[in-house]
Amino acid sequence: MEESTAERVDGSPAEDGDGSPGESQGHGLSTREAAVLAVERRGWPGPGAKERAIRERLGTSPTRYYQLLNALLDDPRALAHDPVTVNRLRRVRDAQRRRR
Repeated sequence: MEESTAERVDGSPAEDGDGSPGESQGHGLSTREAAVLAVERRGWPGPGAKERAIRERLGTSPTRYYQLLNALLDDPRALAHDPVTVNRLRRVRDAQRRRR
């Protein structure tokens, strides 16, 4: 697996290029997909801080971020990359769906 020389403040690798699906991190996820999971792995003091970090670190809107995240929760590559985070988010999503 390749190591990135650039790192963000939270220790996650900085994105190379536009984060398109073709850019692989060696474990099947693109740089952007891995960054989405890294943002979600972290604890946030409030919703404003998280949305600001999404815009600054990923260069995308929070709406697009949550679309990407939801797709990742059903992706076996994401589960292999970060099973704790993916399983936690799946439980939260399933609980929300049951309440509707």
